[in-house]
Amino acid sequence: MPAATHAPAPEADSGHRHAAPPAARRAGRRLSRAWPYLLIAPAVAGGVLLLLYPLLRAALISVQHFRMRELIRGGAAFVGLDNYRELTAAAEFWAVVLRTFAWTAVNVVLIVGLSTGVALMLLRLGRRMRTALMSVLALVWATPVIAATTVFQWLFQSELGVVNRLLAGLGLDSFQGYSWFANGTAMFGVLVALVVWQSVPFAALTLYAGLTTVPVELYESARLDGAGGWQVFRRITFPLLRPMFALITALEVIWVFKCFPQIWVLSQGGPDGATTTLPVYAFKIARTLHRYDLGSAVAMVTVVVLAAALVGNLRRMLAQEGAET
Repeated sequence: MPAATHAPAPEADSGHRHAAPPAARRAGRRLSRAWPYLLIAPAVAGGVLLLLYPLLRAALISVQHFRMRELIRGGAAFVGLDNYRELTAAAEFWAVVLRTFAWTAVNVVLIVGLSTGVALMLLRLGRRMRTALMSVLALVWATPVIAATTVFQWLFQSELGVVNRLLAGLGLDSFQGYSWFANGTAMFGVLVALVVWQSVPFAALTLYAGLTTVPVELYESARLDGAGGWQVFRRITFPLLRPMFALITALEVIWVFKCFPQIWVLSQGGPDGATTTLPVYAFKIARTLHRYDLGSAVAMVTVVVLAAALVGNLRRMLAQEGAET
């Protein structure tokens, strides 16, 4: 009879056989806490290198005597606020400031107004038409700034431009060979059309995304109560999407206020300074006069104005959220 075989008895599990040593556990906890910071470290480093350092450098140059000689040989002398005093004493500077505020106000009002209309239209279109229109908006948004600016330069060309031919074909003979780029008001209008055309897609698609979150039952109840389209928008849509409207407005103020490529490519701030805004003014001073200190002072004024507008908007948003809660 074969001998009975006995399976080896299982080892007693004390509960600590697979436990990591205390030092390893502490290292794992430290790594898990540091992991989010490690993930954002490249973005923070890039932001410091590309944004913070140029800003600090411009702030330093704005309080120095920094011109062509100092650019080549170094040794810029500290002059305090002399550049800012010289800047604010010039009547041209204040004219540029007023023009920049007017430029920003006109563009932002048109962008937010047209974007709201496009977003509401997207909400009411059928699926195919909505997809087609959203595709067109996405293509416009994806068009490079310089490419879009060049297209507008061709459209408004005096002799071969499409705009002049269309207007002349409608019986407006005064636009036959009309030079849009030689008239300050006309040039301002062309630039407004360009910036609005480039900015509406982003704002419209963002607002449409917000509109899709509004419960349909609210609209149906309002219509049953006899509310019209304007009343529905004023009492339901806008209050619910007020933070999004505030965010879009703040972003557009920043983007329009610091707008530079479109203006420089089309008009270089002309004719006769009619389209010179603060960013263009800073570049012209530094490029033409080699007054890098004065140009940096203009740039710092631009940064301060934008920062004040952004902080004010954020404070209003937080105050509104606090009041609602």
